[in-house]
Amino acid sequence: MRAAVLALTVILGTTSLTAAAPPPPATSPAAPLIERAKFFGNPSRTQGKLSPDGKWLSWIAPRDGVLNIWVAPASDPTKAKALTAEKTRPIRQHFWSPDAKMILFVNDKGGDENFVLYGVTVATGAQRTLTPQEKTRVDIIGTSHHIKDRILVGLNNRDPKWFDVYSLDLAKGTLSLVFKNEGYAGVTADENLKIRLVGKSRSDGGTDFFRVTDNKVEAQPLGAVGLDDSLTTNPLGYTEDGKTLYWIDSRGRDTAALIAQDAATGATRVVGQSAKADVGDILADPKTGVVQAYAVDYLRTEWTALDSKIGAELDFLKTQLKGDIHVTSRTDDDAAWIVVVDPVTAPAATYRFDRKAHTLTKLFVNRPELEGADLAAMHPVEIKARDGLTLVSYLTLPAGSDGKGDGHPDQPLPMVLFVHGGPWARDGYGYNGYHQWLANRGYAVLSVNYRGSTGFGKNFITAGNLQWGRKMHDDLIDAVDWAVKQGITTRDKVAIMGGSYGGYATLAGLTFTPDAFACGVDIVGPSNLATLLKTIPPYWEAGKQQFYKRMGDPTTEDGRQLLHDASPLFKAADIKKPLLIGQGANDPRVNQAESDQIVKAMKEKNIPVTYILFPDEGHGFARPENSIAFNAAAEQFLGACLGGRAEPFGAAFKGSSITVPDGAQFTPGLQAALAAK
Repeated sequence: MRAAVLALTVILGTTSLTAAAPPPPATSPAAPLIERAKFFGNPSRTQGKLSPDGKWLSWIAPRDGVLNIWVAPASDPTKAKALTAEKTRPIRQHFWSPDAKMILFVNDKGGDENFVLYGVTVATGAQRTLTPQEKTRVDIIGTSHHIKDRILVGLNNRDPKWFDVYSLDLAKGTLSLVFKNEGYAGVTADENLKIRLVGKSRSDGGTDFFRVTDNKVEAQPLGAVGLDDSLTTNPLGYTEDGKTLYWIDSRGRDTAALIAQDAATGATRVVGQSAKADVGDILADPKTGVVQAYAVDYLRTEWTALDSKIGAELDFLKTQLKGDIHVTSRTDDDAAWIVVVDPVTAPAATYRFDRKAHTLTKLFVNRPELEGADLAAMHPVEIKARDGLTLVSYLTLPAGSDGKGDGHPDQPLPMVLFVHGGPWARDGYGYNGYHQWLANRGYAVLSVNYRGSTGFGKNFITAGNLQWGRKMHDDLIDAVDWAVKQGITTRDKVAIMGGSYGGYATLAGLTFTPDAFACGVDIVGPSNLATLLKTIPPYWEAGKQQFYKRMGDPTTEDGRQLLHDASPLFKAADIKKPLLIGQGANDPRVNQAESDQIVKAMKEKNIPVTYILFPDEGHGFARPENSIAFNAAAEQFLGACLGGRAEPFGAAFKGSSITVPDGAQFTPGLQAALAAK
């Protein structure tokens, strides 16, 4: 069973900031300033994987400054060679073909998210485009441990809304139609690469699940979920024998449990559960597909073993490695694992675990340039919202600012409220480049799982329905109030920053609560929820009703009013604090128009704004050159607003496509850095 949990990622008044020098730093962190390139540049190596037969080791690492795939004999990683030669767009994900002869990866053009599947033969280095269709997105539907020569992929070239399922012959590169999709989502195949289950969205935002036999969908659903369960109930996959179907399932309960269902009778049993959080991950036997352990992430990830041998292995790893443990790759015979350990205050390290010899071999550290650096600890905290909901949050303090080590600084610090995207996603415990960078600049950093965030049960998600800019925003304000009461910060020294929904939250913070934040940094955030919903990608059709039910229905008068009232665009005139906006020109989720229109509205009111645009990016900044460039501007911007430290621009724009259509003069040093590019 190849299992994966499915889930739906200014200026005060009209005064120029360049007219006055930045305020002095509010704190003087003991830690030396760490170059931003060490946080946001290419990792040295990442994403280590063993081939299914255990003979090869692969990873992603730079080649000529761009992330590419490398491969080496598992017995001698020093004999590595680059297998791909991407020149511009970094490769961010890769996986092995079942026969271990080929490495597969997907990539898009300039962030348009029309992902193409490529295959590279390990023996020859020959690369082939396996899904060459134009304006088409590929989706991996199914792979098998015993069918080695083909996989199932989904393509939306016939109808951009739906993914037809094809069998892809890996050796020949040929595609054969298996299932013509007329409105189904969430296709689940078994280990024989037979489609067994499909989902169909309902008008109420729920989903009906149908059995599939000989590629024909049965007339009556096997089961159904309503809107409340739609983000917390999904099939994981079948065991090798096809007799058991695993689910992450919240039906009849709040938090999602791991459920095993008899494929013949439909009978179910609970395999794993928690009262505090959803089951979020599993370890399954590569041969049988039987789940051996499951993970629950409340404050931190905790594993529960269902198999005593796996339990002993996890216990051994915990005793040998300091930090949170993640098993990221297993050979077909399960003799070797790839294990990643995240210590938070040191860069993540990747190990090979030989189960027979019970030995750990360190393969690499993903960012060795951060070894020995004064990285900051992360503190999980529980914050009470005004209506009693518990908001699991994560606080990072600058190294040297917390003398007692109790998660409270010796004196209040300027703070950045860093808001996650989604919103149907979550923040978690672990190394976070943004937290570490901002803490190193002298800021406390707080990330909040506001209502609507996933992982904490369906009731917590449902509490966020129709609450964009309302109770979801209240949660962020309540978290700031908590930080002020705890002595972590002062009310006048809090910035808000985030991407996607976090960008929206930034715009909402500066418009709906214009005095709550000292400034804001919006990255690819929507400004008008109505235009956002009009321009979502066509392949999100299956989730459209969920958007309508959880955000506001643009097909009804009440829904249109709700969306209008929650849109920062229409409150742009109320902005009176500094705002920095970052946008990718090719963003298919939050179109460039979302940033353009609020910048236009602010300019019409003579409200200053700095607007940075990357012509070769989409929803976020994939190229490290662009991340470094944007964050160079962001730390100068935050330094002027909050008084923290900032690394000089220097050569931050080297190799970046950065453009600044408006307001370069409102971020200190930005005009000069652009001129020197």
